[in-house]
Amino acid sequence: MKYRPVFFGFAVLALGLATVITLPIGAQESPQPQSSDSVAKPKKKTPEQQDQTDTNQAPIHSEYEKQKQLPPSTPTFRSEATTVNVDVSVLDDHNHFIPRIPEGNFRIYEDGVPQQISHFGQSEAPMTICMVIEFSGRFQAFGSYGWYETLQASYGFLSTLKPDDNVAVVAFDLRTTILSDFSPDKNKAQQALGQLRIPGFSESNVFDALTDMADRMSNIEGRKAILFIGSGIDTFSKLTFDKARKSLQESGVPIYTISTLQVSRMMAESYGSMGPIQEMDFLQADNEMKTFSKETGGLSFFPRFLAEYPQDFQQIETALRDQYSLAYHPTNTAQDGKFRRIKVELINPATNEPLRVLNGKGKPIKYQVIAKAGYKAPHAVD
Repeated sequence: MKYRPVFFGFAVLALGLATVITLPIGAQESPQPQSSDSVAKPKKKTPEQQDQTDTNQAPIHSEYEKQKQLPPSTPTFRSEATTVNVDVSVLDDHNHFIPRIPEGNFRIYEDGVPQQISHFGQSEAPMTICMVIEFSGRFQAFGSYGWYETLQASYGFLSTLKPDDNVAVVAFDLRTTILSDFSPDKNKAQQALGQLRIPGFSESNVFDALTDMADRMSNIEGRKAILFIGSGIDTFSKLTFDKARKSLQESGVPIYTISTLQVSRMMAESYGSMGPIQEMDFLQADNEMKTFSKETGGLSFFPRFLAEYPQDFQQIETALRDQYSLAYHPTNTAQDGKFRRIKVELINPATNEPLRVLNGKGKPIKYQVIAKAGYKAPHAVD
């Protein structure tokens, strides 16, 4: 896939604040009220008929009441089955997808207990992507290198998406603002990115933005992910790192992170202009982004130059689009609302040892299995 650089000279207009329209993700039309004319009116009963109804049985108003009136010998059924879906990517040491791995080589463990795979498949499917972009006065001041790099990364990734992919654009500083809702129309996303011109606040609430979007996307079906573009340094979030980490694990939405300002950091370090506190802030942010990606089944990238972005975008697309789809019914049927940890391995069924994958020359290669860290069990319904 060719990557075309984006030029922004034409996009720099008057230095006025753009109007930001906030749209709710997944907004739906309100149900239409039912006309009173279509509701049949009950016929009036005579006193004799009313007395007979009262002595026979009370009217049944719900399925629960119906079940109570059934004879004891009649069986009742209640579904408590849970299906856990796990999308798995197997990448080689160059982050290339490894295809054609048989089902028998996959093993799924839930809290250390082996699970029986009930569904297995490999396919290419459309993606649902939420681009969460850091855009604050701290690192994206108008005309700065951070501003330019952020826009280059955002427009560049958008250009790699296919027509059937759905994308939403979200920017954050002190607050999280939804610039465009999920849509396959890339023109809407282009217009949303066009609003990223002059940042507002200098704060950068990374944890709040990521957890908010992941929570909104938790019920979306199909292949979905969050692409985070920014420094990763959190300054004023309501959530702590530990709480954000737990929330992202439970949401089940893979987080892919692209860390910006890598070249600026290198230059500052070489000139000795970066203080130890600021250096520690960046290193901590790198580790936090790696943790979020690893535990949600995503990947983290730290490009040093703009020329590295196309390769990173291709790896993200490969990891998301070409996946193995697995499902199982957990042996632990307790509906306790607790977090269950998932581990996926590749095993040689003949020896129960880790699977050896060979390259075209017959030499073993290193590979990584990427899957979400777990899921939150449902709560029992009384």
